[in-house]
Amino acid sequence: QVQLVESGGCSVQPGGSLRLSCAASGRIFSISDMGWYRQSPGKERELVATITSDGSANYADSVKGRCTISRDNAKSAVYLQMNSLKADDTDVYYCNAGVRSAYVGPFRGYWGQGTQVTVSS
Repeated sequence: QVQLVESGGCSVQPGGSLRLSCAASGRIFSISDMGWYRQSPGKERELVATITSDGSANYADSVKGRCTISRDNAKSAVYLQMNSLKADDTDVYYCNAGVRSAYVGPFRGYWGQGTQVTVSS
């Protein structure tokens, strides 16, 4: 079993910043891509940013220049620094990771439980 636990979601004012964290635990042999996604009620989950195991990052156009994704492979953790937050950034943010639990075998995708980010004055 693999668990992803997010933290750092909170209420902030427009223009503010926050940092989301996600740590993976359990039967982990290796982790491939990690990422952050977000979802509003009634809408599909959308990509915010992803990062490969060697640190290559990819961002949604809506957050480019305002967000930075990073990871600590030793801690099986991924982070999302969010700056210049807007009301449109209000969502539940989910962590995702591709995890292999043995020396051989497929990578499987796991999701965290989500953390709420609210941007409001």
